[in-house]
Amino acid sequence: MWGHRRDRSTWGAAGSRAGTWTPGVPKPREAPTLARVSEPRYAYLGPEATFSESAARQVADPDALVPYPTVPAALDAARGGEVDGAVVPVESSVEGSVNATLDELIRGEPLLITRELLLPIAMALLARPGTDLAAVRRIVTHPVAEAQCRDWVAAKLPGARVGVTTSTAAAAAAVANGESGPDGPYDAAIAAPVAADHYRLETLATGIGDNPDAVTRFVLVTPPAAPPPPTGADKTSLVAFIRDDHPGALLEILEQFATRGVNLTRIESRPTGNGMGRYCFAVDCEGHVADARVGEALMGLRRVCADVRFLGSYPRADGTTASVGRGTSNADFADAEAWLAHLRG
Repeated sequence: MWGHRRDRSTWGAAGSRAGTWTPGVPKPREAPTLARVSEPRYAYLGPEATFSESAARQVADPDALVPYPTVPAALDAARGGEVDGAVVPVESSVEGSVNATLDELIRGEPLLITRELLLPIAMALLARPGTDLAAVRRIVTHPVAEAQCRDWVAAKLPGARVGVTTSTAAAAAAVANGESGPDGPYDAAIAAPVAADHYRLETLATGIGDNPDAVTRFVLVTPPAAPPPPTGADKTSLVAFIRDDHPGALLEILEQFATRGVNLTRIESRPTGNGMGRYCFAVDCEGHVADARVGEALMGLRRVCADVRFLGSYPRADGTTASVGRGTSNADFADAEAWLAHLRG
């Protein structure tokens, strides 16, 4: 799939003729100025012109983004200091967790989640300029995108054939380059909307996915440091490793949150990689590690678990404030601590 990365040397040759453009050659990015040299750079799961790049653009300008071929490669770039952080997918509202990301955060060298991003997955039908929707007979896309848009294609373009390729970005490049499938040249591609600008294609239709509410959750991770300050609308992520396999092991973990009024937004088991039947629990909960109830819950986990990996406290992308029940506010915990100190003299 890396054959479709932006080729700056090719653009230089094509761009030397003012006012001309070679189909299939992506638009050039503006050369960085001296003022931009020191700006943070961020890795993301490539290639370019995909939904991952769209998510990364919420963090930084395109010039500050660097595509990597896999999630582990993007995260390793952040660990090794090649970039200041990495934007990676972690959860899909349709397909669940992205295991490649979750397993790296569980087993790899520690990283800290500092921001959460939600990206609606709105598929688009893209074609070369001048193409009419009614004339589309051959479509190319990624297999997952084909499955997500199958009903729309059947209803709007019943006579069209759909071919598949390595990514939605590769599909857009194939259309821009006039590439052919088994039945002839491709007329259109199903891809991320950002690919239209990248490959100089026209958008024939948007929102063509069969699930209009599809959303993918991305996270920005950086090398370990102090978490961002609490905002009142935060989320905390962690991994709890049970001490041994015994009845009630999961209940012990859940009780640490329940007794302190901490609401969980996600919990799932993942293999530790240390043997058959050995699992840990990846947890997202409402609140910030600076909140007394969350801090107390983490201390409780530390007591009953073999290990606890803190993945970060960060602002929620949807801005939802944490629900704080009676007796679980910071003031309630402070009052109880003062009362106990008084008893102890």
